[in-house]
Amino acid sequence: MKRERSVGRLMSDYMSLALILPVSLLVGYGIGLGLDHVFGTHFWYIVWLIAGVVAGMRELIRKAEKEFDRE
Repeated sequence: MKRERSVGRLMSDYMSLALILPVSLLVGYGIGLGLDHVFGTHFWYIVWLIAGVVAGMRELIRKAEKEFDRE
């Protein structure tokens, strides 16, 4: 038997999907800027920005697969 999900639950699920990538980008960029400031370098922000993109995409794919398996 399939359970119907409420509109609020669906909205929260899709809002979390919309926020995963931008938040992971900002976190990665912030970590990189912090490391650049501490070590006096100018490349860690790029490395951590890329790591944030990878982490965000990985989480988006994981949540999408979970949603498709549910249906």
